[in-house]
Amino acid sequence: MAFKINHLHIKTSDPRKTAQFFVENLGAKIATENRNGERVTFRLDLHGLSLNVTDFVEGQKLGQHYGMEHLALDTDDIAGEVQRLKSSGARILEERQLPDGRHVCFFEGPEGVRLEVMEMKK
Repeated sequence: MAFKINHLHIKTSDPRKTAQFFVENLGAKIATENRNGERVTFRLDLHGLSLNVTDFVEGQKLGQHYGMEHLALDTDDIAGEVQRLKSSGARILEERQLPDGRHVCFFEGPEGVRLEVMEMKK
């Protein structure tokens, strides 16, 4: 089992304003800015930590909220990790496939903290 932090995800009604806050106040750098019609999302480099800043994600069935949304971990064995989580009794919140083909699984950690395991990019 190998894990690596992929990102922290912050959802906000104004991704540009939120990204700018992290840039101006905490020294983050904009790694990528993506547009999809009127929607814009950011990937920031916060001193080595990848920070996703988005509005609500279209197609996500799992309920969404503004604020720190989840911690995502890359894994080299998504199927094995999902099975291990299920076997351990972890509450699985949603499994889905990303547009780039990778699989992800959201699950609940202690005190309701939302966590995600993601298939590593090949």
